[in-house]
Amino acid sequence: MFRSRAKTEKAAPTEKVTAADPRDPQAPKGRPTPKRSEAESQRRRAATQPLDRKEAIRRQRDARRADLARQREALASGDERYLPARDRGPVRRFARDFVDSRFCVAEFFLPLAVLILIMSMIQAAQLQNIALLIWLGVIVLIVVDSIGLGLRLRKQLNERFPDEPKRGAVAYALMRTLQLRRLRLPKPQVKRGERP
Repeated sequence: MFRSRAKTEKAAPTEKVTAADPRDPQAPKGRPTPKRSEAESQRRRAATQPLDRKEAIRRQRDARRADLARQREALASGDERYLPARDRGPVRRFARDFVDSRFCVAEFFLPLAVLILIMSMIQAAQLQNIALLIWLGVIVLIVVDSIGLGLRLRKQLNERFPDEPKRGAVAYALMRTLQLRRLRLPKPQVKRGERP
């Protein structure tokens, strides 16, 4: 326990630093040396950075506005490059097209809810009972339609995109069914009845 180490243990070589180790000064840097003109332009760009906080905040705000404007245009046109991260990718695009190509009961939920609310506010007992029955019928239809749509979409996704990650695509599509077709973002790219 308290004896000295054997000579073999003391002489054991420690791990050598290889040329691939990034901390080694002899290691390659992994990128070519920039040309003088590129280096000077980078220095000039760094020199034009704002020195005061107000100018930096203003530039950030302008950049954020430009990004949001680009995203709005992409949501209207369907341009994949500038879409938000939740809408990007072939799986999400297929899920949107799958929903947009058919009628769903859930997309008429909001107008029906307003109609049922108006009917239930009228002080006629008969009309209130009818409104309650319509309300229950709409909910049952939405649940049945959503389950069927989810199963069909999951099957199509597994067939078309076997190697792509599909997590959240069905929920994304079901949330899209709750919106009126005109108000959906990104805008529908297929007509009703077309196959995606």
